Amino acid sequence: MAMEQLLVEISRAHFPNAPATLAQVAAFEAQVGWKLDPDLRAFYLHCDGATLFRPRPHAKYRILPLAEIQRARVVMRGEDDDSMGAASWYTLLYLQDSDYVLVDVARQVAGRYPLLDAYHETYPLEVRQLAASFSEFLERALSSSNRLFWLSE
Repeated sequence: MAMEQLLVEISRAHFPNAPATLAQVAAFEAQVGWKLDPDLRAFYLHCDGATLFRPRPHAKYRILPLAEIQRARVVMRGEDDDSMGAASWYTLLYLQDSDYVLVDVARQVAGRYPLLDAYHETYPLEVRQLAASFSEFLERALSSSNRLFWLSE
């Protein structure tokens, strides 16, 4: 499914935040030192974060607003040190119970960043790829009936 269709679905049946401005996107990119890929840029210009299926605080899927995206090792382990995970892993979705989906900004597949599972009990030793892009992840999440789709695989 194309990113535009996924964004229409989020607006129709889920809980999007107001869009980020171009200035907010530029400020975020300057702060973190990497550029949003086309999927993420489209999402954040459509809505600066969202919850899927249910509103906060009961949402399993909470796509973070730009202001809450941080280096994963700082959020999950409280240290900005290489022993606590790659410097290129950033939080993108909060899944409750201190679990996150991360974006790996050091790798790209067809110009898109892959998304990773970061289970708090095993992070950073066990991190696995969930999707090759945000749009792939979003499509699978939206068709999951509010289940964490990778846990049933």
